[in-house]
Amino acid sequence: MENSIDKLNRLKREKDAVIMAHYYAIDEVQEIADYIGDSFYLATLGRSLPNKTIVLCGVDFMAESAKILSPDKTVLIPDFTATCPMALMADTDGIEAVRKHTEDVAVVCYVNSTAELKASSDVCVTSSNAVKIVSELPQKNIYFIPDINLAKYIQEKLPEKHFIFNDGFCCVHDGITEEETLKAKAEHPGVKLLAHPECKEETLRHADFIGSTSQILDYAISSEDDAFIIATEVGILYKLAQHCPNKTFFTVNNTQFCKSMKKNTVEKIIEALETGEPEMVLQGDFIRNAEKPLTRMVELA
Repeated sequence: MENSIDKLNRLKREKDAVIMAHYYAIDEVQEIADYIGDSFYLATLGRSLPNKTIVLCGVDFMAESAKILSPDKTVLIPDFTATCPMALMADTDGIEAVRKHTEDVAVVCYVNSTAELKASSDVCVTSSNAVKIVSELPQKNIYFIPDINLAKYIQEKLPEKHFIFNDGFCCVHDGITEEETLKAKAEHPGVKLLAHPECKEETLRHADFIGSTSQILDYAISSEDDAFIIATEVGILYKLAQHCPNKTFFTVNNTQFCKSMKKNTVEKIIEALETGEPEMVLQGDFIRNAEKPLTRMVELA
């Protein structure tokens, strides 16, 4: 009788499919994924691969980005209810209002956002390239959506820019408090804190390194230290353990857990390949409009 892994591999061959997983996916999904990375890496990688079908194990905006950059490919998302609350914490009405009342403004859209927001923005950014890209923009006024914490981090790096903030946040990173951070550092004296810039200002001020998920991973791998406190989603611990088997990692609290990211399972991946659903479908004009700020990001980065 065919086991689940054999069945998965057979379906991948039959559907000419590649499986991509975000760092925050469950361990079992990361274990069978062909590629693991952050959202923009996965979307751009999909465009360069020859496979006709992409199975995106993340949340819906990631599948949208993959479809925008690979419109001729079939993009499947194993659980269509996997959505990012932060991606929904901004809207096009807000963008229109800012454009109407603010001169010399650029709408900068974090890739962790819906395709609708991307289509209404001037440029997209990732947590790793945001400072560089915003510094290159000619506009003085920056309306940054949807994450206020990342926006404040960028503003601190670029005081010459004037930021208009949107009241959005990542539930996981925003939930890491200063009190918990100080407690973790006290419990592990001398251990460096590696934090994602989606965390609050009061948490980031205690960090020894601030960077994207992939940058945190790279830092831990290259560092001579043998222990770290991690202030991002716990899914990264899978890759950290793989690359750093002799190092120890602590979390700040026990709630660094994204429920949506954990919805994708091996069983749902198999079902998606069998049925061809759920499929991410976007209209042609919409794809072209949403691709523009993504393309500009690549140019500026």
